[in-house]
Amino acid sequence: MSEKPQKIGRVYLIGAGPGDPGLITVRGRECLRRADVVVYDYLANEALLDSAPSGAELIYAGKIGGLHNHEQSQINELLVRKALAGHVVARLKGGDPFVFGRGGEECEALAAAGVPFEIVPGVTAGIGAAAYAGIPLTHRDFTTSVAFVTGHEGAHKDASEIDWQGLSLGSGTIVFYMGMKNLPLIAQNLIGCGRPPETPVALIRWGTRAEQVVLTGNLGDIAEKARKANFKPPAITVVGEVVSLRDKLRWFDNRPFSGKGILVTRAADQAGEFSSMLERYGAKIFECPTISISPPEDWLEVDTAIQALSGFDWTIFTSANAVRMFFMRLGDKKLDTRAFGSCLVCAVGPKTAAALSAFGIRADLVPPDYKAEGVVAAFKAIGISGKKILFPKADRAREVITKGLTALDAQLIAPVLYRNITPESVPEKVLAALEEGQIACATFTSSSTVENLAAILGENRMLRLLSNVAIASIGPITSRTCRELGLHVDIEPAEYTLEALTEEMLGFFRRSN
Repeated sequence: MSEKPQKIGRVYLIGAGPGDPGLITVRGRECLRRADVVVYDYLANEALLDSAPSGAELIYAGKIGGLHNHEQSQINELLVRKALAGHVVARLKGGDPFVFGRGGEECEALAAAGVPFEIVPGVTAGIGAAAYAGIPLTHRDFTTSVAFVTGHEGAHKDASEIDWQGLSLGSGTIVFYMGMKNLPLIAQNLIGCGRPPETPVALIRWGTRAEQVVLTGNLGDIAEKARKANFKPPAITVVGEVVSLRDKLRWFDNRPFSGKGILVTRAADQAGEFSSMLERYGAKIFECPTISISPPEDWLEVDTAIQALSGFDWTIFTSANAVRMFFMRLGDKKLDTRAFGSCLVCAVGPKTAAALSAFGIRADLVPPDYKAEGVVAAFKAIGISGKKILFPKADRAREVITKGLTALDAQLIAPVLYRNITPESVPEKVLAALEEGQIACATFTSSSTVENLAAILGENRMLRLLSNVAIASIGPITSRTCRELGLHVDIEPAEYTLEALTEEMLGFFRRSN
């Protein structure tokens, strides 16, 4: 009996966009989520790999400054081989696959091998980088045409195929890709063929990313300016009168946090919300999780409390983590919100209240002072003598609530709901940024984040690395911990929320600019 023939897979050539991961198309992300194998380039933002299935094989096939990890023929062969083995392959390419992306060559190889493929267009770097630099490539007051040109022609060519005469004499915008090495020659050719030396020019490095840098000048001086500034690839060169609009239209790199690296020390599963908040104002985020949330070593105390939940008068939640872990365990026990019965619920602040709301529970009490002392004060005001209170807590929780409510003659049950585990090390990328002075502000959203960073790095090393870094603390308790460890707190909001902390940080940097 003959074997069943191997089913051929499929290759998606996906334009990853110029750098900002938000610029990938909806279709591109859909295809990425189907992939068994992802082959990605140097210019494709690695954050996009988070959209790939957890078990997908990730293969880096980038080209860095002319150093080829894989020759193009090897990449072609890799795509064919993986597809013929029955895999769905996502070929993730920076920009657009068919605009100086050699996507055509890869498709020719796939077609020759009989491999089905699909092209998913992307935002090409010339368009994306110019837009983020505030440069419209066409404008009816300046030009109605634009040309996209390679600034780095193939070495096998005996003569340039670029029509320098046509480019120079036209009034259109010219966008050069990969032209930094040949910038002096590009300027010389354009001027030699009739473009005025005063023609505005912009160099855009790492366009659309938080680290975007723009250098402007004109054809006569841009090469020398780039040399003095040590301006390096990857960069796009835009030539034309439209560049003069940048001062009026720039929006991306004049946001409050533009060019500023910010350290986010929250737990990995919580950092995203805060990071996104800061990124909207232009920050380059360095996530450094100092806490990992783990279940308790034994669920017995929590499970016993859950079985008796409806018999409590109050349950107190002091973090979104506590809410998430409690309801996870409630689900494990085949229970839902009905288990609360007539038990009232207290949330330490609006974020915790919002986390409860997601599970269908409205907080009956949210103290005006969003910390443990505020919880104790709120219960003292309403009177809880003899009341039975459940306080599922972290293993390292402060004793303020436990001691405070016991002193008010409450019957308190406080089982450990989760453990705060300290990671063994700081991510290499974060450590390098700290050593190189790339971080302008370090944020701490709890005492644990400060203590754990000190434990990971060592107190003296932490103090050295943060000596010239602004310290942002979410509230007085965290600030006190910072000061006890020798840090000077520069930013502290009056309200202990991420939104308030962000606003206070914005004010600090506006004042310091």
